[in-house]
Amino acid sequence: MSVFLNNLEQASALLKAGRLVAFPTETVYGLGADAGNSVAVAGIFKAKQRPSFDPLIVHIASFDQIRLVCSDLPDVARKLALAFWPGPLTLVIPRNDQISDLVTSGLPGVGVRVPSHPVALELLQLVGRPIAAPSANPFGRISPTTAQHVLQGLGESIDAIIDGGPCQVGVESTVVSCMGPIPVILRPGGCPKEAIEDVLGFSLEIAQPDPKADDAAQASPGMLSRHYAPRTPLILVDRLAVAYPLPGRKCGLLTEGTRHWSNGFDRIEQLSDTGDLRTCAARFFAGLRSLDSAALDVIIAHRFPEFDLGIALNDRLQRASAGSIAGEGGLQLQHSESMNWLPA
Repeated sequence: MSVFLNNLEQASALLKAGRLVAFPTETVYGLGADAGNSVAVAGIFKAKQRPSFDPLIVHIASFDQIRLVCSDLPDVARKLALAFWPGPLTLVIPRNDQISDLVTSGLPGVGVRVPSHPVALELLQLVGRPIAAPSANPFGRISPTTAQHVLQGLGESIDAIIDGGPCQVGVESTVVSCMGPIPVILRPGGCPKEAIEDVLGFSLEIAQPDPKADDAAQASPGMLSRHYAPRTPLILVDRLAVAYPLPGRKCGLLTEGTRHWSNGFDRIEQLSDTGDLRTCAARFFAGLRSLDSAALDVIIAHRFPEFDLGIALNDRLQRASAGSIAGEGGLQLQHSESMNWLPA
């Protein structure tokens, strides 16, 4: 059973000894292990029940530590790092031999970032070496944004949890690959696409889910076609549609909160009073967890506006809803087929 730690020196000693420590970042809570210790990294995969083909993101304390993970930093990666670190941006760059093969799933690139959470930064400075840290939750399930979420999901499998309060950004980092001549967004996240494009001076493509590649080594975490999923089936609907409950089923609604909705839902999670996307992002995973714990038959989620953090939120909902089937028997409502029960 894991224990809560407030002493970061003790947490640092555990990480140096090859143990697993969950800690807060500005995005979500991460499950940390020494990125150069293959046995410790294997412990992450075991605790999360994570397949070995899904790589891990490495966290460092400052840009100066990039030499610990990469010997030849591309110019575009340097430009983005200097613009956005510390912060919710991960860069996939050529790895060196100090990083365990398990971290990168055997691929030549490694995802690296400098988090902005003060607890994470102090811990990383104390450890003095790169720390691999995926989200601290069972593989494929809802990401944790509080220490209690970590305890609920992994409390029996890890050594310690550092409670740093709720995460302020609330969705995982944006991942940009710098492994080719043109950078590509592998996972939209807490660093908006528009901000990255402003720094680079050109538009970026976003990699799309490919179910046929789900069993192959992934270039980045968060690229599987189904991920971030509640146990309750989830249906994604257009943000302008008026959502009603499914007849005869206990339904919950996840919405940005800019309109008033039917009272026929058994639970409504309104993420913002004004539709502010940063507020929605900070509350997103907690709201999804609340609905998932409410013994519902189905969760209905409104699509967010497709800009800024809305792009990342829609990405999470798309992957969370992939393959979801609501109800029993003949009712086969998937996220792409859900509009047949909405009013014209």
